[in-house]
Amino acid sequence: MVLALIRAFLGPTEYDRMLAANAFGTKTVLLIALGGFALSWNSFLDVALLYALVNFVGTIAVMRFFEYSRPEDESGDVEDIR
Repeated sequence: MVLALIRAFLGPTEYDRMLAANAFGTKTVLLIALGGFALSWNSFLDVALLYALVNFVGTIAVMRFFEYSRPEDESGDVEDIR
């Protein structure tokens, strides 16, 4: 998890950072679920499911933001639509 956090803060591109943040969130869900199972606290499993849902929706929202925030194509030229 520490390596995923380092990659999330120092990744070369925003996609690498987002992937690392998503991996960290997935591992956090796993730790919460395992903790709830080990301690026999069913409420931890509910928290893990809620955190997984928030992680998924947040990942999709940020990736959509990255997709629509760039007016240029990959070559760096702005295309005219005529």
